[in-house]
Amino acid sequence: MRLFVGIDLPHELRAPLAALRTSLPGARWLPEENLHLTLRFIGEVPPNQAEDVDLALQALRGKRFELALHGVGTHTRSGREVALYAGVERSPALEHLQAKVETALQRAGLPPERRRFLPHVTVARLDSLADLRLAAYVQAHNLFRAGPVMIDHLTLFSSQLGKEAAVYTAEEAYALA
Repeated sequence: MRLFVGIDLPHELRAPLAALRTSLPGARWLPEENLHLTLRFIGEVPPNQAEDVDLALQALRGKRFELALHGVGTHTRSGREVALYAGVERSPALEHLQAKVETALQRAGLPPERRRFLPHVTVARLDSLADLRLAAYVQAHNLFRAGPVMIDHLTLFSSQLGKEAAVYTAEEAYALA
C-alpha cells in the first residue's frame, strides 16, 4: 500500500486553485479532487506497517489552524521545471503539526524524512515547456491568494498510480482539537 499524510483541502481552497488552470501547453493539470497539501510522503508499506501508521496518527494531538495559499512557483529537477505549485503562507501551527506527524511516524518505525518540509499544493505536472511561457504564467499569477480557511483534520491517503493521474483515496481522517 502506497501512503502519504496530508491535508485534504476544503472547497474554499480547491475552487480558486482550479481557477488557475489555463491553456498552458505542456502542463498536465491535476484533477480538482487530487489537490492536497502533503505533510509526509510515506511510500509503499506492508499492511502491518500501515496499521502502525494509523495507530501512531490516532495518538497524535494537534490543534486546528488557519491555512492560506499565496503565489505560484515551480519545482525543478536536474535543471528542468517538473511541477507547478501554489505556495502556502508561513504558519507556525502548520509547521508544528508537520513536526508532530514526523515524530509519530518515526515512532511507528518509519525512517526520518530527509527532505526539508516546504508546504505547497501541486497543481500541475510539467512536460517540456517553453521557459518564457512558464515564466510569464508564474509572473501573471504571483499575487494569487486563497483562504484563510480553518483546517480541523489531517488525512491518511493511499495512492495508486494511473496512466493519466494518480488516484488518491482518503483511508482515515484524524481530528485536530
